[in-house]
Amino acid sequence: MRGSSAGAGHVVVIGGGIAGLAAAHRSLDRGARVTVLEASDRVGGKLLPGEIAGVRVDFGAESMLARRPEAVGLAREVGLTDRLQPPATATASIWTRGALRPMPKGHVMGVPGTASALAGVLSEEGLKRIERDADLPRTEFGDDVAVGEYVAARLGREVVDRLVEPLLGGVYAGDAYRISMRSAVPQLFGPARAHVSLTEAVREVQARAAAAQQTGPVFMGIEGGVGGLPLAVAASVRARGGEILTGTPVSELRRTREAWRVVAGDRVLHADAVVVAVPAPAAAELLRAEAPAAATGLAAVEYASMALVTLAYRRAGTALPEGSGFLVPPVDGRTIKASTFASQKWAWIADEDPGVLVLRTSVGRYGETEILTHDDDHLVAVSRHDLREAAGLTAEPVETRVTRWNDGLPQYPVGHHARVARIREQVAGLPGLAVCGAAYDGVGIPACIASAYAAVDQIHRE
Repeated sequence: MRGSSAGAGHVVVIGGGIAGLAAAHRSLDRGARVTVLEASDRVGGKLLPGEIAGVRVDFGAESMLARRPEAVGLAREVGLTDRLQPPATATASIWTRGALRPMPKGHVMGVPGTASALAGVLSEEGLKRIERDADLPRTEFGDDVAVGEYVAARLGREVVDRLVEPLLGGVYAGDAYRISMRSAVPQLFGPARAHVSLTEAVREVQARAAAAQQTGPVFMGIEGGVGGLPLAVAASVRARGGEILTGTPVSELRRTREAWRVVAGDRVLHADAVVVAVPAPAAAELLRAEAPAAATGLAAVEYASMALVTLAYRRAGTALPEGSGFLVPPVDGRTIKASTFASQKWAWIADEDPGVLVLRTSVGRYGETEILTHDDDHLVAVSRHDLREAAGLTAEPVETRVTRWNDGLPQYPVGHHARVARIREQVAGLPGLAVCGAAYDGVGIPACIASAYAAVDQIHRE
C-alpha cells in the first residue's frame, strides 16, 4: 500500500457480507489492521442461518460450489472442516410438461452435447431440432451474446425454455434471453466461439472436465447451514484483532492527500486502503465523489428480487419424491421457480429431528415482481398449491417462514464483463481502493470470496 508498509496499514472494509468478511480475513493475513463497517445489524449478507420447527436451516443461500477452492478453503481456515457436508443425494428433477422428470445429465448449464442427453425432458420435435445444429452455418456473435438467444439459434427455443432458463434462473433469478454467456457461462463462451457447432463445443468442455479428473461432490454444505460460514469468518477476524462494527452505515468516502476518509455515523476513520464490498447501488453512492464514472457504471447494474418460502411438516404421513428437489421452467406457467427438499438434500437437517420434514420453494424472477407484492400468507398458499400439483404434498405445514430478498441478485446482461472492466479501471486509478462482491464476477459464494481476495491483492500490490 502506498504511503505505508503492508503490515502497518489500516484497511477499512465497507460491507459485512461474505465478500467483505473474506476481504477482512485476507487483509489480516497480509498483516494489516482491519475495520469492517456493516450497515445492517448482522454480518453475512445473503447467507442467513435460522431455525424452523426446532431445526437449523438456511434462509438464504444453502450450498457452495465445491469444484472451486475458495469457499471450501475459507471454511477450513476458520475451523469448519468437520462441519463440511456434501448433499446426501445428487439426483434432482425438473417439473415440466405436466410431470416431475429426472434432471438430465450430459449438459453444460442446460446446453447438451447430444440430443439424447435431453430425452424425456424435451418433445420429439425439440430433440430433432438439436440434431440440426451440426448442419447449421456458424452463428456469428461478437464480444458477448445472450445465452438464450445464442442457444435458441443453434438448438431451438425448447432447450432454452425447458432447461437452460430454469438452471440459469436458479442461479441469477434472471432471464436467459438477457443473461450474458461470457459472464454467466464462461466455460462455454470460448469453445462456442471456436466451433461452428454448439454441441461440439459442449463436448469439448465435457472432455476438458474429464481430462482434469475433477472428482468429489460438485456442491458442499455446512452442518447447521451455510449461513454459519460468515459467522465463523467474523469470529476469526475478531479473534485476530480485526474490528467489526454492525449498525454502522457509511455516508461518505473521500480521498485525502495521504489516506482515505470514511464517515460512518459520528465516527470518522482514516484508512490507508478501502475495500468496498456492498451491492452495486450502495457502492455507486459511495464512489460518486471520487470515481464518478465507476459510480455511473455501478448505478446501471440491475437486480432481481425473490422470496424463499420455508415449510416444515411432520414426517409421519408425509411422502416426497426421491431426490433433492426440482426446478420449474417459467414457460410452464407455474408460480414457484424451484423447490428444495431440504431434509432429503442435507443429512444434518434430517438428523436434527427425524420427525420433521423441511422444504423450501423460491418465487420471483427478474421482471416478475407482481407475485412479491402479495403478503406472506399468499406466498405460502401458492407454494403449497404448486407442491401439491408437482409432488402430491397435501399435508398441513406445522410452521412456515417467508424470507424476502429484495434486489437480492445482480443481473449479468450482455456486455456485463465490459462494464465491470470499465468500473475496475476507474477504481484502479485511485490508490488504495478496490471493489468486490456479487456484482462483478459471479454471484456464487466462491466467486464472491475470489473477488474479495483479488481486491485485497490489488491494494497490497500498490
